[in-house]
Amino acid sequence: MVQVNGERIDAADGVTLARYLEQNGYKKDRIAVECNGEIVPKAEYESRVLQDGDVIEVVSFVGGG
Repeated sequence: MVQVNGERIDAADGVTLARYLEQNGYKKDRIAVECNGEIVPKAEYESRVLQDGDVIEVVSFVGGG
């Protein structure tokens, strides 16, 4: 089980971070991702496989004025 933004997600275990983000409508150029307390570089999204027990935080950048 993977926790994403405080929500437990059963289906995320074994999926790459890039695929999870894509499936859930995140735009990679407008977010930052933290996995288990560490920022994940965008270059690692394709190779980072979500594992049981991972705690993911996805932060979206919002512009305004």
